[in-house]
Amino acid sequence: MTDPLRFLGAELARLEALSLLRSPGETAPGPGAINLSSNDYLGLASRPLPLPSTEAVRAGAGASPLVVGSFPEHARAEAAIRSWLETETATFFTSGYAANVGAISSLVGRGDLILSDRLNHASIIDGCRLSGATVEVFGHLDHAEARRLLAEHGPKFRRRLLVTESCFSMDGDSPDLRELARACAAHDAVLYVDEAHALGVFGPEGRGLCAATSVRPDVLVGTLGKAVGLQGAFVAGSGDLQRWLWNRARSFVFSTALAPVLAAAVPDRILQVRRADAERSRLDAVASELRATLGELGAQVPSVSGPIVPWVLGEADRALAASGRLFEQGIVAKAIRPPTVPPHSSRIRFAASASIDDTQLAIVLRALRQTAGR
Repeated sequence: MTDPLRFLGAELARLEALSLLRSPGETAPGPGAINLSSNDYLGLASRPLPLPSTEAVRAGAGASPLVVGSFPEHARAEAAIRSWLETETATFFTSGYAANVGAISSLVGRGDLILSDRLNHASIIDGCRLSGATVEVFGHLDHAEARRLLAEHGPKFRRRLLVTESCFSMDGDSPDLRELARACAAHDAVLYVDEAHALGVFGPEGRGLCAATSVRPDVLVGTLGKAVGLQGAFVAGSGDLQRWLWNRARSFVFSTALAPVLAAAVPDRILQVRRADAERSRLDAVASELRATLGELGAQVPSVSGPIVPWVLGEADRALAASGRLFEQGIVAKAIRPPTVPPHSSRIRFAASASIDDTQLAIVLRALRQTAGR
């Protein structure tokens, strides 16, 4: 009997030859390792969850929120997000990927136009594809091109949506949110901003780059799995937006709701994030040291702030080799390769964390110098 999946062996061998093969079991850092690949920017993920001691909290929701999967814990979690971000509502999804795919594909469709930054996350790209809308990609951070495309093509379509990240996950750079907001206002377009890597890190009380720049997007996406240190995601905005997502966002409608035991932890964790100015200061110091050292070593490092510090090495084998040398010195810094980044831009993506102390930072900087010198 022939194996109908026999093609996989050849395809996996091809990926391995290109240094692009990933395998289970490679990812978890061992005890004592210095982890510079986690998105746990404020160091909150390892903190225990202070769950209520006077009442039992359900482990699982058991159903979609539309059926019987919505519990008081979800309402309290939503209230904490609303208060923090000063929005009317917050709708929880099981992941940031599910949030972007569900929200984008529900808001626009055939006959509509999406303007998308060239380096937007895969979840945004897939949401755009699933929507069936016409997609125009503008140059990375090029708000002038975005405005031109809106002016040129916008009037031909029923609806217009401009989608961007506020802090891009691979380079750590940011668009001019004010200019994008002006372009949307001028052309009756929805401004959709994914703040996954900015919430908890930037702005007053960690409210993100939209708050830092006094921009109020029509749709704001955030995650609980990065600086907040939990799991899941949300889409925040108006009451009408929430009602629409409850009825039309397929990744919400057809998924079991966020676990109540997890939702119960959200209010306290959001309070920790709002009060985490000391952690944000430490995070900035760690990232600044990483940037400065890479700059001294001749690396081309974007002149930005924030926790994401890329060391672009070009080909995948070079990034894997550098990652391996750092691992030998007790540092987990994963190689990021295509298709996550464009061809010939493989890198080590350092994710700084407030949990890195001075002793660990000194070890990292010394290892960087030794690795770059080989």
